[in-house]
Amino acid sequence: MVTRLEMDRREVVLDGKGFGDAGAYEKIIGTLRFTADPAHPLHGQITDIDLAPKNADGRVEFSADFYLLKPVDAAKGNGRLLLDVPNRGRKVALDVFNSAPRVPDPVKPEHFGNGFLMRHGYTVAWVGWQPDVPRQDGMMALDVPRAKGVGGTVRVQLRPNDRVDTLPLADRYHVPYATVALEDPRAKLTMRERSGAPLVEVPRSQWCFPDAGHVKLEGGFAPGAIYQVIYRSSDPSLVGLAFLAVRDTAAFLRWGSADDGNPCAGEIERAYLFGVSQSGRFLRHMLFLGLDEDEQGRMVFDAVLPHVAGGRRGEFNLRFGQPSLNVSASVGSLPPFNDEGVFDRIAKRGHTPRVIATNSTPEYWRGDASLIHTDIEGTRDAEPAAFVRTYLFAGTQHTPGTLPPLTVNSGTGDRGYHRFNVVDYSPLLRSALVNLDRWVSDDTEPPPSAFPRIADGTAVEAESLASFYGTIPGARFPVRISRPSRLDFGPEIDEGIAAYPPKTGAPYRPVVSAIDEDGNEVAGIRPPELVAPLATFTGWNTRHPDTGAAGDLMSMNGSTLPFPLTRQDRERTGDPRRSVAERYASRSAYLEEVRRTTRELIAKRHVLAEDLEGIVERAGRRWDWILGLAS
Repeated sequence: MVTRLEMDRREVVLDGKGFGDAGAYEKIIGTLRFTADPAHPLHGQITDIDLAPKNADGRVEFSADFYLLKPVDAAKGNGRLLLDVPNRGRKVALDVFNSAPRVPDPVKPEHFGNGFLMRHGYTVAWVGWQPDVPRQDGMMALDVPRAKGVGGTVRVQLRPNDRVDTLPLADRYHVPYATVALEDPRAKLTMRERSGAPLVEVPRSQWCFPDAGHVKLEGGFAPGAIYQVIYRSSDPSLVGLAFLAVRDTAAFLRWGSADDGNPCAGEIERAYLFGVSQSGRFLRHMLFLGLDEDEQGRMVFDAVLPHVAGGRRGEFNLRFGQPSLNVSASVGSLPPFNDEGVFDRIAKRGHTPRVIATNSTPEYWRGDASLIHTDIEGTRDAEPAAFVRTYLFAGTQHTPGTLPPLTVNSGTGDRGYHRFNVVDYSPLLRSALVNLDRWVSDDTEPPPSAFPRIADGTAVEAESLASFYGTIPGARFPVRISRPSRLDFGPEIDEGIAAYPPKTGAPYRPVVSAIDEDGNEVAGIRPPELVAPLATFTGWNTRHPDTGAAGDLMSMNGSTLPFPLTRQDRERTGDPRRSVAERYASRSAYLEEVRRTTRELIAKRHVLAEDLEGIVERAGRRWDWILGLAS
């Protein structure tokens, strides 16, 4: 439960400029203080909570960074709280819903993008939930107690894009668990030259810990190679308290009184939970544990929207857990995957939130997304639960595409062999949120789930598509496509203690969407870019040769493979796809086709009417960019 909110700042944004009917907004920035009863039946699932220090009341104390945007006049808001779980400490909701640049503290008009969430009257909140996020660049973190005197093993995977001799013992910029001894003879460093290559142990004489938080390799780490460090550490953070921080933040804003210091007292009718990628996996894990229910037995969230989470969870409730970790062979890749298993606990209690799960194509190509709607053997479809809708945003990449596309993945530094995918799925996500709200508010059911199905042949093995993509001039299909495998982390994994390295069993049988004659996906929700195409838009790309391991599949980015411009270009290059000129008589004819297909998507409730003109305007810029590539 929240014991108090310590406000650092409270101010009106944009000098009181209004957002349509919702009017002016204000921001509140501060720190939330929490306590939790370690003896509560739900809390017994939190790894090592029994080892945490207790206050005089026998409760565990922790705190988190807090940020809130709300209408100044609550009567002009929609009474909906959207709690956006930060992705690696960074706010995401304004990025994906408002099509705004990602900034830590929005202060300019452009930081609010198209103003979608504000114009619709949402109260938007963020709370830090990761103990391993450094407090820099406006990132939000969680302060939790540690299990003092407890030792154990940590595993870190590293994959550099450039040759360097020293790397942190953590994913990207995150705070590492310190090694217990710089000269620890039991520590191991292994490497694979590329995905699927043999695992080789690096002799201890060739590497060292230059300090407690870094590893150094003689001659440097090879670009593209996959390294793994297994070492001992002590005093693990109670990372599982993150679930309680997220849950109790929403409960406080929804039900806390003004006397309790709640700035939203009496203003919130519904609470929706949103997370992207890593934080989307966090949402799946939270529902798996049933920790959306608070100490008073109240169901805190009316609806949950996990986006691009695939079928995975994460190291969110593990001794020495690294919430930032993005490794497929981790505890987050353990079953269950589909609704029957993941949501079993909340289904049995008799009341559930409404869930819309949305994914892009890369989650399918990495091998886990299809497991949410097949059986464990990948031989038959498994229908979503009645309170769930599952959608593939066809032909998209992990993040909305930009025009022109980025040349480097901003999160990982990876570069692709092809230009990145430029499809912008933000309109589909905005419509999903509106559909979710209507589902909760007046029982208007969203459109049916849309994903690749084994039964109708729209689900295929990824390798089966190599023959078509190999005929596109200049295209490089992945040489290696890894599949997630069955993993065994030892007998104590149910208690949150993992044994490394895990034993690896047989691979699962994931599927991806089948494709049409243009190489574009046929399953899922097809955005205007695919229905009126100028290119083949894939959810896969391969690593750039300069970053090493050429031919390996990139983890999050897709490709844009433009059509030939004319019939003569098509015949000269042997391209199997019809040219732009054979499809559209002119730029205006193309835009009219985009307008027509978008209206069809509006009728199906996959796109909002308010997005029509923006989609057509962007289509014009896409036409200019693609035709400009040939000039």
